Amino acid sequence: MRQIPVDTSAATVMVAKPAQPKIRDRRTGEIALDADGVKLMTVDVMFAANDDVEILSIAVPETGISGDLAMGTPVALTGLIARPWENEFNGQKRHGIAFRAVAVTSLAASGAKAA
Repeated sequence: MRQIPVDTSAATVMVAKPAQPKIRDRRTGEIALDADGVKLMTVDVMFAANDDVEILSIAVPETGISGDLAMGTPVALTGLIARPWENEFNGQKRHGIAFRAVAVTSLAASGAKAA
């Protein structure tokens, strides 16, 4: 699957919704795990760059979450990639972009500007 690195150096990134477990199967409530068996979390962030603002849902290993990620907290995203996807369900084709990061780190305590 194609992976596209995302440059966050010129972006302002803040938590829009705190981390919560990523659900693999909504019918059973099964939590998603990465290839190493680590629980995946989803963090929604406000990503502002080039006069555009979007809310992105980013999957991150539970071990990659650092600091308090309350709403509005500026964060740094380490190793952010975008993965285009498509599938067919009940005869309807769907597509989108999934985002994944190695780590989401709070910048609130450091006083640094979100990068």
